[in-house]
Amino acid sequence: MIGRRRTSAPVAAAPGGATAVVRRERPPVIELTRVVKTYGDGEARVFALAGVDLVVRRGEYVAIMGASGSGKSTLMNVVGCLDAQTRGRYRLDGIDVRHLDEGQLSVIRNRKIGFVFQSFNLLPRSTALSNVALPLAYAGVPARERRAMALAALGLVGLHGRESHRPAQLSGGQQQKVAIARAVVTNPVLLLADEPTGALDSHSSYEVLALFDQLWRAGRTIMMITHEHDVAAHAERLVRMRDGRIVSDERQVPASPSLAVPAPAGVSSAGLAMAVTS
Repeated sequence: MIGRRRTSAPVAAAPGGATAVVRRERPPVIELTRVVKTYGDGEARVFALAGVDLVVRRGEYVAIMGASGSGKSTLMNVVGCLDAQTRGRYRLDGIDVRHLDEGQLSVIRNRKIGFVFQSFNLLPRSTALSNVALPLAYAGVPARERRAMALAALGLVGLHGRESHRPAQLSGGQQQKVAIARAVVTNPVLLLADEPTGALDSHSSYEVLALFDQLWRAGRTIMMITHEHDVAAHAERLVRMRDGRIVSDERQVPASPSLAVPAPAGVSSAGLAMAVTS
């Protein structure tokens, strides 16, 4: 089984000489405060986000659901620093992104967020290894080191031996695993997944969701955008949106851990955590 990192809670003295456990709240990765996003002007103005308040703490697995036009895709774009809010505050891992320029936002996206998209977004002429190593190249990691890190990430998702394959030589499920390896290789604080099983068959979806389950249990923070109830069932928290607002935010028991596939041979729990230290 893939274990999730836990830390001991401090113990404090309680009245009467008893001891009490003092629980520390995990630090927030995402802090949205009264976030508004509008498009157009005057009577044509559309509120894609209409005052969203949301906090996602380190190690949480959150699914965002809503019908088309609910605002979930706009929320993903704001959280992923792909689009800026019109009003309100957004802090990512403690950084207020409102006043960052495009160069600074590019660095944030590279180092703080791992993206997984429905359409994989792999470079068609590059190998699986090169695709996974790409964000490391942007980050200035030396060639030898980024090769080793990319190989480890591919092994983590069960694609050892597929390093030289190009996307056209891989199944849809394998391509999405390459995308997941690319997303985690920089050890980001947030995995942001947009309909990651939307282009996959049921078997590949099962395997991809099992990987997300394992990554979460190893300590990753995950936000997943989905319209599928069985996909959202894997998260520990379900947020529903309608008309640019959050209409419900509930805790739930995640889908059974028994659905998770075992880690690939030779990959330890520590390896799956990919050096999650915070």
